[in-house]
Amino acid sequence: MVGKAPDVIIHDHTDMVGVVVVEDVTSSRTLSAWVMDTDENKVLSAKEPIPLGHKIALEAIAQDTTVLKYGQDIGRAVTDIEPGAHVHVHNLKTKRW
Repeated sequence: MVGKAPDVIIHDHTDMVGVVVVEDVTSSRTLSAWVMDTDENKVLSAKEPIPLGHKIALEAIAQDTTVLKYGQDIGRAVTDIEPGAHVHVHNLKTKRW
């Protein structure tokens, strides 16, 4: 990525979530994102506050959909998730139990 450091890192172009790498993400904040495997840049808008290190939805994710991060299955959505929403234990559960 050239220029300003990104606000969000996306590990794989197939990922449905990115990782917030800055503090103080507030509702309606415009975020820059970098896709690591393709060196692509994207722009996102946060729907709500998202803590540093937590996930942000890159696209609409329907309830019961498998969610991808690192190009891998990290669980299933337990509710519909809007683009730009905080993705965490309240709306994403492991498939192990």
